Amino acid sequence: MKRVPIFLALVVMASVLTPTSNTLASTATVSIGVQSTPNAGESLVTFFGQVKPAVKAKIEISSFDGIAWKATPFTTTSSSSGAWRITAVATAIKAEGQYRATALIKKKKVLSKPANFKVDNSKTFPDHNTLFLTPETSKLTGGRIKGSDVSRWQHPNDQPIDFKKMFDAGMRFVIIKGSDAQEKADIETMRWLVGDRNAAQAAGLYTGMYHFAYMPNTTDRDYVIRDAKAQAQKVIWRLASLGGYNERDLPVALDLENSCIQRSSSGGCAKFLARSLVTLWAETWLETVEEKTGRKPILYSYAQFLESAMTRSEKLRQYPLWLAHYGINPADPISQPGQRPVIGCFVHSWSTANCSSQWQIWQYSSCGIGKKYGVPSSRLDLNVFRGSADNFLALTKGRWQPEPADMMPINEPTRVNLISVTATDTNKPVEINVEVFRNIGTPVVTGTVVFRPLDTKVKVKKQSAVRSASGRWELKVEGLPAGVTAGTLNYVDISKTHSDNQLPLSINLMQGPELPVPTPTPKPTPTKRPVDSCAKQIKH
Repeated sequence: MKRVPIFLALVVMASVLTPTSNTLASTATVSIGVQSTPNAGESLVTFFGQVKPAVKAKIEISSFDGIAWKATPFTTTSSSSGAWRITAVATAIKAEGQYRATALIKKKKVLSKPANFKVDNSKTFPDHNTLFLTPETSKLTGGRIKGSDVSRWQHPNDQPIDFKKMFDAGMRFVIIKGSDAQEKADIETMRWLVGDRNAAQAAGLYTGMYHFAYMPNTTDRDYVIRDAKAQAQKVIWRLASLGGYNERDLPVALDLENSCIQRSSSGGCAKFLARSLVTLWAETWLETVEEKTGRKPILYSYAQFLESAMTRSEKLRQYPLWLAHYGINPADPISQPGQRPVIGCFVHSWSTANCSSQWQIWQYSSCGIGKKYGVPSSRLDLNVFRGSADNFLALTKGRWQPEPADMMPINEPTRVNLISVTATDTNKPVEINVEVFRNIGTPVVTGTVVFRPLDTKVKVKKQSAVRSASGRWELKVEGLPAGVTAGTLNYVDISKTHSDNQLPLSINLMQGPELPVPTPTPKPTPTKRPVDSCAKQIKH
């Protein structure tokens, strides 16, 4: 192996992200972190950081020899969001030094603060078995590889996760929420995905990404397929924005645990998608993602849902199952996740002859002690992997590197189709059903809709857009005056994936009868006893 002045040899590439904003080079900063990344065999070093405000830039790593800063062979390009990562092999295990990153932005050089580093020999393991499983972890998990899953809820008050501490506490993989079918939740998800993935991989953890799904409000099989493909497209674009799969990525996962398609006024579920259509939706989503990325996605759910909300499917059985089942201990050799607690079997696509489930990952608790694993939240999901270190590494095989056509578009043309408008009097909300299409005829993947009066003096008291399927919304507007209110029905996508669009829309309302103002009757507030949701769960 060729030696270089800093005794490192480059082996891996940088991440790629979705653009968030542009800024002048004069206001930009670049950060750098350097740390030993746990590995079997050779010592690994990871350089990582971010350009802020977000801008795409060439990154060069320099080392300090005690007299002057000298260039190294290590360069990469940050994503449009500014994040960058380089992983290297340390050819001298006692190597130590000082490094900095230079970002080249519009021909201007922006320097990071220096970062000191020394190879940590304790992060190098003789083989994958000792890397993945420590004696202490083995006692807690019954000899299985341990992992977790995180989302924005593990970042209370915007606090970061200490993934190095997570690794030191025995975790070896973390599955990060990567996308959501609901626009507001998806935007929040993007705040953490990129940084968490970079930091977790630098700390030695293998990372996955999951999509939280919502079912479409329809009975049309073709529409179910269309919606599943649209949600799959969001995940493919999100994965492409990260640069595709790298050597530390697990396959993406589908979080499917709710088939409600219509809520009642009290917030409960008034309507569920038919079992056969939920199954069709899942099959379509999984097949679409697999066809594009070359890896079989993972399906996350729980046995009761798999039985009651879906039909048995040989197609589904071909995909790895990530099963949630709390209250039984993975260290107990007779524990069988997916079995009924008393008598009988859950019957679903992954059921086995002995009434257990054919699972690949088992989420056995939602009550892990956050601080123990470097997580700011009080609780953390705990998981184990079923199989050997070689079985685990097999999930990381096959790299998908996106082509330019696979990247999320920017301001892609759209078409708005008004389905229906229900407007009666001022006492009732106006109900507007609308769908928005991409220029290729499929539903838009991001964005929402809003009504805007032309007269700025007309104030809308309240409006809410409820997603009924990908690219389709039911918009309720309240508080408009009697008579005709001229305005526009607007499709808005703050991610700028699809172009904003609008239709002229006039709403005509009759004056509703004056309703009596109810006099509230005071009621005593019952004292609620605190409920410990972790009382019957594993806590460690």
